[in-house]
Amino acid sequence: MSEKTATLRLPVNVEQIQELLPHRYPFLLVDRVIEIVPDQSVVALKNVTINEPFFQGHFPGHPVMPGVLIVEAMAQTAGLLTQISHRLKGGTGSPLFYLVKVDNARFSAVVSPGDQLRMEVSLKRLVRSMGLFTARALVDGKEVASCEIMCAARNDK
Repeated sequence: MSEKTATLRLPVNVEQIQELLPHRYPFLLVDRVIEIVPDQSVVALKNVTINEPFFQGHFPGHPVMPGVLIVEAMAQTAGLLTQISHRLKGGTGSPLFYLVKVDNARFSAVVSPGDQLRMEVSLKRLVRSMGLFTARALVDGKEVASCEIMCAARNDK
């Protein structure tokens, strides 16, 4: 772990995020963490640009960020809440969490190039190796998506 990640001062930048999550381009969907209350909530940003590879086919002439990727961005934000909370308590080598369930997903507006997606995620409860999170995504203060996310820690045998 680098000295930058050890201190974890806000904002947490993309280089630090890459030390906390296994995702890489083109699937890393969080650019910055701007707020955190350890073990409770986190706020992160994703700058949506026309250079995103999914815009080539979704949809030509009318680029729209796929809803499933908005959910993935919220799930990665939940992962950052667990990873950062673990590091702030002095932990190292925290387990990977996998998305196992999405409930009540709702999409209320289109996300397009030029938008900044703000993901707000709160831990609802943590039981054994399972975390249940509430998540919402906003653009310009307007909610564009929301869901409940359940993640499970990797269980190596």
